[in-house]
Amino acid sequence: MDYKYLLKNCTLCPRNCNVDRTQGKVGYCGATDELVVARAALHMWEEPCISGEKGSGTVFFSGCSVGCVYCQNYSIARGLSGKNITIERLSDIFLELQDKNANNINLVTPTHYVPQTLEAITIAKEKGLNIPIVYNTSGYEKVETLKLLDGFIDIYLPDLKYKDENIAGRYSNAKDYFKYASKAIEEMVRQIGSPIFDEYGIMKKGVIVRHLILPGFIEDSKNIIKYLYKTYGSSIYISIMNQYTPLPHVNKYPEINRKIEDKEYDEVVNYAIGLGVENGFIQEGETALESFIPPFNNEGV
Repeated sequence: MDYKYLLKNCTLCPRNCNVDRTQGKVGYCGATDELVVARAALHMWEEPCISGEKGSGTVFFSGCSVGCVYCQNYSIARGLSGKNITIERLSDIFLELQDKNANNINLVTPTHYVPQTLEAITIAKEKGLNIPIVYNTSGYEKVETLKLLDGFIDIYLPDLKYKDENIAGRYSNAKDYFKYASKAIEEMVRQIGSPIFDEYGIMKKGVIVRHLILPGFIEDSKNIIKYLYKTYGSSIYISIMNQYTPLPHVNKYPEINRKIEDKEYDEVVNYAIGLGVENGFIQEGETALESFIPPFNNEGV
């Protein structure tokens, strides 16, 4: 099926830009209808059930519909570095990653390229793609767009960044973030159901919700974890992340221009444990390093 009609008056994400991307126009995400990919390679730094020992076959798309001021992938999310490719080339990339024994195909920030990605997955499956597809997203999604993905996606890996609309407005220009993200996660869980793992502990189906703790905002983090646990219990996994890395472009926001402190992270983790969260992931050691940000040098593209 040709999904490109969705780009003629684009409302794929909550920004609802209504631009005709097929005519070279761009909205908030910065993307026309041409696919731009900055990296396609095995990635070892996802959650253990995603990366495992073989790695996750990550495809990093350029552009972003959220545009957080502290983005770790700033050079591709806002700088739009990357390489223009065809849908057919994207389908071949999926197969090449499978040939490298990737545990899955991990679509990173794919929202604005959903139509092209659906076509690429269809082509690749006809050629033998049979590993799980991961939809790795900011969480700022529309249910209508997610419904297009039903049956194509095996694992949803959304963020739930904020509950407080003022924090969402300041750092992502999206006061309505929680309204959309909470409905999006509900739809993801509806599609996927309970998590399924293979004998090696690698996830085959499931929903993992990530939350990156921002320095100074641990109360919002607690509210997010409480919401997720009270709403979904053990039907999802919650990944509590301490890897916030203050890059040069956050100088304008001095209140978040630092790493989170160990005591901040421990307080949030202990809160989750106190609630009863058992299906979760935490990060240990020094993860707030620029060395953990992959090079966006068009590898594998």
